[in-house]
Amino acid sequence: MPLVLAIVAALTGGAVTAGVTYYLTPKYTRAGYQPVQPVPFSHNIHAGQLGMDCRFCHNGVEKSWFANLPGASTCMNCHNQVLKDDPRLQIVRDSAANNTPIPWVQIHKVPDYVYFNHSVHVRRGMSCVECHGRVDQMDEVKHAKPFSMSFCLDCHRNPAAAIRPVDKVTSLGWQWSTNAAENAKLQDVNGKKFVHDWKVESLQSCSACHR
Repeated sequence: MPLVLAIVAALTGGAVTAGVTYYLTPKYTRAGYQPVQPVPFSHNIHAGQLGMDCRFCHNGVEKSWFANLPGASTCMNCHNQVLKDDPRLQIVRDSAANNTPIPWVQIHKVPDYVYFNHSVHVRRGMSCVECHGRVDQMDEVKHAKPFSMSFCLDCHRNPAAAIRPVDKVTSLGWQWSTNAAENAKLQDVNGKKFVHDWKVESLQSCSACHR
């Protein structure tokens, strides 16, 4: 009897550990996360319909490890004329007047033990869409990709499948061709060339991300 109980306990413990390890990951706990923001900022309108470049607001992404959020003064560059009295933008106006940050709710986040540098990826032709999805089609931004370890490794193992011309990094809907087969062929050929010419290091060692 004690042996049976020990075996059952071991199997149960193993199953619980495996379940927690597998399901309590960003793939399951954060994918789809879509908090309500203090200001109803629509990426669909700004980045999609108006065609604003991601870097107009996230202007540090090419030189910093993080993609900064814009200060209210950036918003007011346009909204001191456009919708300048709209009540939905009162928080923005107050923030600009008082020099206080807008209390945005963070959506995309990797664990503290993961090192990720935006500038390294962006400057080597990795588009925002690879990690953030079609933000230009979202009214309220959601956590579109899993951000799991396997998600990152899949790209590191084959960066040629995702890399694109640097000047197309923020053109989220850009493709080599509207024909799927031709697009795949051009991506394969040009992707491999970019990886070679730009000396892209597809690091897979633990120290690459865990420092």
